[in-house]
Amino acid sequence: MDSKKLEILVTAADLGSFTKAAEVVGYTQSGLTHMMNSLERELGICLLTRDHSGISLTEQGRQLLPAIREFLRANANLENQIKAITEATAQTLHIAAYSSIAMHWMPEILYRFRRRCPDAEVDLRMVDHALEPFELLEAGKADVIFASRQNYGTCDWTPLYDELMYAILPKGYPLHGRDAFPLEEFAGQEFLMPYGRFDIDVNAALAQVGVKLHAKASYVDDETVIRMVGRGLGVSMMTELMIRGRTDDVLCVPVSPRTIRELGMGMHAGHRQSAPLQELKACVLQYIRELK
Repeated sequence: MDSKKLEILVTAADLGSFTKAAEVVGYTQSGLTHMMNSLERELGICLLTRDHSGISLTEQGRQLLPAIREFLRANANLENQIKAITEATAQTLHIAAYSSIAMHWMPEILYRFRRRCPDAEVDLRMVDHALEPFELLEAGKADVIFASRQNYGTCDWTPLYDELMYAILPKGYPLHGRDAFPLEEFAGQEFLMPYGRFDIDVNAALAQVGVKLHAKASYVDDETVIRMVGRGLGVSMMTELMIRGRTDDVLCVPVSPRTIRELGMGMHAGHRQSAPLQELKACVLQYIRELK
């Protein structure tokens, strides 16, 4: 049985007019009349009466109407479930993440996601620019991003982790027993600014104490900046994930006052989240709970 014909029957009966129904469903009035005549022939039942005032259901049509509505609801539910399953098996999730997050978080998160959605494809893109994930999300080139909170555009933002910021110092730097590095002490020193607009986070941290840096822009990766500090070429400031596993040749000391950058997950604001995207989010939140 053609569910489209039944939908049009219900619409026509509710509106009491083929003309009005034709406007709603996008058919010509003659085409709609032809479809209703065809439906009545298929069922062997007269469903509608027509007169100069419009149309109405026959007694047999009124008896069938509740069952037809129930059939249409069940059919719509079936179609929605089929669509959800199809999306889960066919959709590619495009993910953009800071390289530090991609390196330290994403392997475990994607391992868990693969176990939940074995047929879903994932395209992971590592970025080093603080604003690039937001630009990719805004351009529709990413479905979900992992980054630090930025004052850029709008997205559905989920805070995940408060990441400590550290002073990166040469091994012989005179700390005099201190276990924290005052932000004011950066003033006047040769500061190696990490690449990729990390200056946004650095300057936000220093603004709270009124420090202006003597900063030297660098166009190398984080590991190279750390090695340069290790050779006495300056000092720097980075976050927990940026320095993890790279600290043998330098001192890494939390800054004072305690300073963090908020890492989070961003998605398109107002968009319906697909089944794979919901599963990925669940994996992320579970992982972060365990991480904390």
